[in-house]
Amino acid sequence: MNATEIIQRLGGVTKTAALCEVTAQAVSQWHRNGIPKAQVKFLRLARPDVFEPVPASDTPHPESQPQ
Repeated sequence: MNATEIIQRLGGVTKTAALCEVTAQAVSQWHRNGIPKAQVKFLRLARPDVFEPVPASDTPHPESQPQ
């Protein structure tokens, strides 16, 4: 799972920033630079559900996506 996926599963940049007590600008940089190790450890403890695999039934199929 990459940084963008984690941030999305946490509810977006603003919610992730509030949870981690950092600025939204810092979280935006994580999209490019990756989430710092200390923050990943914190997030795994605070929100373990985010790091669980998404069940296949919840994963949208490309052909069912609106265009």
